[in-house]
Amino acid sequence: MTAAPLKIIDAHHHLWDLSVCHYPWLMEKGVKRFFGDPAPIQKNYFVEDFRADYGDLNIVKSVHIQVGTDEADAVKETEWLQSCVDAQGLPSAIVGFVDLAAENRDAALEAHLQYDAVRGVRQIVSRNAEEDARTGTCALLENLDFAAGLKRLADLNLSFDLQLTPPLLKQAAGLFCRHSDTKLALCHTASLQDFSEDGIVQWRSGLESIAAHENILCKISGFGMFDHQWNRETIRGYVLQAIDVFTPARVAFGSNFPVDKLYASYQEVMGAYLDITDSFSVSERQAMFHDNAENFYAI
Repeated sequence: MTAAPLKIIDAHHHLWDLSVCHYPWLMEKGVKRFFGDPAPIQKNYFVEDFRADYGDLNIVKSVHIQVGTDEADAVKETEWLQSCVDAQGLPSAIVGFVDLAAENRDAALEAHLQYDAVRGVRQIVSRNAEEDARTGTCALLENLDFAAGLKRLADLNLSFDLQLTPPLLKQAAGLFCRHSDTKLALCHTASLQDFSEDGIVQWRSGLESIAAHENILCKISGFGMFDHQWNRETIRGYVLQAIDVFTPARVAFGSNFPVDKLYASYQEVMGAYLDITDSFSVSERQAMFHDNAENFYAI
């Protein structure tokens, strides 16, 4: 592994306490998800576990992304995370869950905003075709209430973390580019999972479309969810293509831990990103590994 930049912000990770919130996917045994079998991580994952995983890497700040509690526990998750911030100094930013299409959207947003570390919202649009067929979340892109919710985020200076799949990128670009005042973080490099030639062309073209958003951060993360046998050479081309589309000024790196812990260590994940970007300048690497996330999430 090449020498790390002076400072790293993990722009996408998770924590959970199963005694505080109900996480259906963490408590439902024997059910495989789109990323594989969650059994090894169906246990508490605290700040101290996260720190033990990143070890001697110079992780100075982090961004926590909501992780699928019952909707009734969404604010409780934020409250618990703020207690972690106050007691242990991490995470540095909280991205919570709010249903932007719901009647109680504004009240839910205000409830999250009681907590100082809240910076944004994630409401997943798409995970993979099989799960999307059950949840129907792809329809959010055509929902006028959801669009109104995006405008409300801008009014409150909150960002939106967008998780979706490549076939939806161009449709999403049409919506989000009309809401360019809302800061947009693209999760997991748009979840590339069709590695055929056509699939990669569709992914790249979709990235180029959504890159037209004036205030977007592409978070490079989560490759282990879709390629359990990945290594730094198999993902090198995808990482470099994403940087080519968004430039080093608009990308950040995340571990997606502990989900990606199912397939690799923290050092393997972040070490791959460090090695792949070794040819970039010191200032470009510092932007990608620290400054861009710091500025986007105001941490």
